[in-house]
Amino acid sequence: MKKCISVILMAVLLLFLCGCHGSQETKIFEIPSEFDTSRRYEISFWAKNDTNMTQVDIYKKAISDFEALYPNITVNLRLYTDYGKIYNDVITNIATDTTPNVCITYPDHIATYLTGKDTVIPLDDLFTNKQYGLGGSEVEFDAPALSEIVPKFLEECRFNGHYYAIPYMRSTECCYVNKTFVEKLGFSLPETLTWDFIWEVSEAAMAQDAEGNYLINGQKVLIPFLYKSTDNMMIQMLNQQAAGYSTELGEVLIFNETTEDILKTVAKYAKSGAFNTFKQVGYPANFLNAGQCIFAIDSTAGATWMGSNAPLVDIAEEKLVAFETVVMTIPQYDPETPSMISQGPSMCVFNKEDPQEVLASWLFAQYMLTNEVQIAYSQTEGYAPVTLKAQNSAEYQDYLNRSGEDFDLHYSIKLDATKLLLENTKNTFVTPVFNGSASLRNAAGQLIENVNKSVRRKQDVDETYIAELYNEVSSLYRLDQISGADGKVSFGALPPGSRALLWGLAICWIAMGIYVLWEGYKRNKLLSSS
Repeated sequence: MKKCISVILMAVLLLFLCGCHGSQETKIFEIPSEFDTSRRYEISFWAKNDTNMTQVDIYKKAISDFEALYPNITVNLRLYTDYGKIYNDVITNIATDTTPNVCITYPDHIATYLTGKDTVIPLDDLFTNKQYGLGGSEVEFDAPALSEIVPKFLEECRFNGHYYAIPYMRSTECCYVNKTFVEKLGFSLPETLTWDFIWEVSEAAMAQDAEGNYLINGQKVLIPFLYKSTDNMMIQMLNQQAAGYSTELGEVLIFNETTEDILKTVAKYAKSGAFNTFKQVGYPANFLNAGQCIFAIDSTAGATWMGSNAPLVDIAEEKLVAFETVVMTIPQYDPETPSMISQGPSMCVFNKEDPQEVLASWLFAQYMLTNEVQIAYSQTEGYAPVTLKAQNSAEYQDYLNRSGEDFDLHYSIKLDATKLLLENTKNTFVTPVFNGSASLRNAAGQLIENVNKSVRRKQDVDETYIAELYNEVSSLYRLDQISGADGKVSFGALPPGSRALLWGLAICWIAMGIYVLWEGYKRNKLLSSS
């Protein structure tokens, strides 16, 4: 028995050592005292573009200009059309230690990357390094100083006590409104849209003639209210009502009464046909431009697709309908306290064995914050530069002031969307970041999507349905592994090494209990025999 106990204790000790090793945080990157320009470096940059060749050209020019400053660094660009695909590829490559050097990404995704060993580097020390930090003395370009990055955007890249990214571009959601149709229905646009107003106008637009044509557009097709991103829709509706979504510790709070009320509202207007989503029918811009939608909610980054004169119209010219387009904030529950989500890509730098290679990667990431890149990229869509240095520059201010001069670079809808974000930066928010927050975001949208589909299948959305929906979505996105029923982080959310350690300790205690009982039994047997 004593030998068994010794073996068990040794096993537990090994489990403890493995558990500690497996739960290590990313090792702190030690900044070289000098960048070795005598060596050559080849770094990879994974980026996303919206099938917009202008954005691709900006990436390529940025790389070319950077390589001219640093001839010993070669940057290989790998383009994706979807952030989710970048995320999946990074996760896959972590296991084989073939992650990119620099990656366009989101903090939700970085939180998952950090579950790997020595993956994304914390940038705190790099930010302030006098030689190679933001605006450092040895940097070969006019980089912004730390104080010149919009503080709110920079703070969005901070979690777990460190900065793990730098912002690249920022956008928010807005509502592209067919003002012509709103007024034709007898309504006047308020200064700030409300949910009640949008639902009321959308319902009023559903009137049809005897042949089934909608009176407002004379067509067989009409979706008055069309939403691109239903995860943002749910998150913002909850935030505006100060209802639960999640906490910084990863507690899942989304399955609450406010969510149930939202889903019942969605069901009501989905049933009447007044509401639908991108995943069910397609891009809001296509319906808006064809006169088949009144309220199209999409990112400010989608502004060049919106409106009769949009430079990136994606439908046949003969289907276009002329109307006045107005860009407004998303609908609010309380117009006096507007709230909207902050979104847009950031950049992270991955750890590598060679500190010089990491430093080369950081220099390139920092170059993407220069005015040349920030202003050029922001002009492609309704993005806002993430630096005050770019926002306050004479070049950028001139760009904003030339709204409406043409239907391309100075397209008025694009510039209106950008100005909306700049004016409402203080009203934007982000959701807590933790390992699993990306799954929770997907789950938020899935709730609305499922209700939307169920209504069209003639299902009743009542308390029983919603309770089953909560269980289904929780299971689908493994939210039970993020948070337990009591709202605290569950055992299932622990790293494998930690779980093994806890099981080992439990086995050890059981073994010691058996040993004590066995020794007691032997003593009692000796006493009884004597």
